[in-house]
Amino acid sequence: VQLQASGGGLVQAGGSLRLSCAASGRTFSNYVMGWFRQVPGKEREFVAGIAWIHGSTYYTDSVKGRFTVSRDNAKNTVYLQMNSLKPEDTAVYYCATPRMALGPIRVGVNEYHYWGQGTELTVSS
Repeated sequence: VQLQASGGGLVQAGGSLRLSCAASGRTFSNYVMGWFRQVPGKEREFVAGIAWIHGSTYYTDSVKGRFTVSRDNAKNTVYLQMNSLKPEDTAVYYCATPRMALGPIRVGVNEYHYWGQGTELTVSS
């Protein structure tokens, strides 16, 4: 399984950006996809997740109403649309997926077994 995250960059506070994560190596639609982020010196934290096929979603409180996770199963790609960005959203963002198919969205880092390489977002004030 390979995950390739992209789309990071520098954006001003209040701006928007969309991250993408392209997956390969298995039937994409059967698996939860998650987005995490990490700031140097801090633990990696869950941001958003989207369930398999039917696409139910879950967000950490700090991004609710601002971020939207979606997936295109035909393109094997998951997206994270980020609006109303704040300086505290600055981090390296990772996409990830668990080993087991058809499971619920989980928020623990240890629940995800395959990770993309990370894409960096910097939000300037």
